[in-house]
Amino acid sequence: MKKNILIVEDESLVALEIKSYLQSLGYTIVATVYSEEMALREARESDVDLILMDISLEKGDGIDAAFTISQEQPLLPIIFLSSYMDEYTISRALKVNPKAYLLKPFNRKELEIAIKIALKSFDNSVTMVRGDTQLDEEFSYDSNTLELFCCGETVHLTKKERMLFQLFVEQKNRLVSIDEIEYTLWENKPSSDTRRRSLISRLRAKLNHKFITTFSSEGYIFKTK
Repeated sequence: MKKNILIVEDESLVALEIKSYLQSLGYTIVATVYSEEMALREARESDVDLILMDISLEKGDGIDAAFTISQEQPLLPIIFLSSYMDEYTISRALKVNPKAYLLKPFNRKELEIAIKIALKSFDNSVTMVRGDTQLDEEFSYDSNTLELFCCGETVHLTKKERMLFQLFVEQKNRLVSIDEIEYTLWENKPSSDTRRRSLISRLRAKLNHKFITTFSSEGYIFKTK
């Protein structure tokens, strides 16, 4: 059965591109709206299975809209779309318990996989664990190939994201220093806080902001059971 998706995005070209791509995958787009007020109205009046919610709206606030919707329809999955990586915005967004937090610019495969995972949770499907190691009720991985899975779906990782994930898995539950990360990923390049933090943020987003804890000026711990 086709699933109905509501797109909340105030950049018309971005909204059009997302709509076209999702339609090519067989989804029904119930509406593309650009304000908090319109998002609330569509969520209440239309048959919606999932919401793609831009955080920064021209009129209103995407996180506030998502919070209201989640209070009224707690099982309706929401995926945030954002170019913001700051801790304040992310902490606000996580209070809504989104199914994903995609950082712009994201590629189409990331969006497709995030939607599949979100809709599985909406359907209350039994989570299919793949690989040989389970991180929690959603995430697992294959220790041989270092493939990461969420709800049975492969999570796309770039080369650097995979290297960082492998480092964290090998050193799980212990502090991985900033120097160790820099040496492992960029051995012959000068250190760069911006480059490292951007990579950490993108991997965090793909892990739905689980597992990775920051220790300021020291490094990170990848915490698992």
